[in-house]
Amino acid sequence: MTKKNETVLITGVAQGIGRGLAIAYAERGYRVIGCDVNEEKGRETIKEVDGVLVRCDVSDPEEVEILFQKIKEPFSILINNAGVSEFKSIFELDVNEWDHVLNTNLRSCFLFSKYAAERWKKDKIPGRIVNMASTRAFMSEPDSEAYAASKGGLFALTHAMAASLSPYNIRVNSISPGWIHTGDPHELRDVDHDQHLSNRVGTVDDIAKACFYLTDEANDFVNGENVTVDGGMTRKMIYEH
Repeated sequence: MTKKNETVLITGVAQGIGRGLAIAYAERGYRVIGCDVNEEKGRETIKEVDGVLVRCDVSDPEEVEILFQKIKEPFSILINNAGVSEFKSIFELDVNEWDHVLNTNLRSCFLFSKYAAERWKKDKIPGRIVNMASTRAFMSEPDSEAYAASKGGLFALTHAMAASLSPYNIRVNSISPGWIHTGDPHELRDVDHDQHLSNRVGTVDDIAKACFYLTDEANDFVNGENVTVDGGMTRKMIYEH
């Protein structure tokens, strides 16, 4: 693979979509800087992609600020992927649990984007930001208030930041994944696949393809947009018969 002259910063690389994105970008020749609160698993990912890991609890503003002080290497792409979920009855969900989800999923995105954009503005770098939202920003199951609020906030924050940062040649877009399976594919049942209009559950590769499109410097007419990658589930009308 030809080495790209670009570096990508990805949050939440220890597992799941973040790990898959780190591997996918490295396979395309990008230099990868990853961060995660789980330093042990984060290092496993970064060792595989020959990148750099900076431990960071993205829900902690002080740790985020320190992370940007540690990162000296120029980068031009930021993928705000780190996130947690807390699916609990609204009658049992306490304010600390609510704050943890919102601070990890939403506030971290604001802080990482702010610090990255400050660098890009100063150095006149055409930066690209991708925020990992969710189809749960638009549709819900019970007991998902904190997660839905955080992902709905990411959807809105994306177009707000695009408006604010466009004068500095910085693009901001988001991706809303549906069901993306990151474990053993044999765990899935036929019904899991068949309920999708695409007749299958999604993979990390589906999200990586969307990321590559949004972070391609040539695609500068796509800005403030959200790309839903869910196999058609949010377009499927579901009634009981």
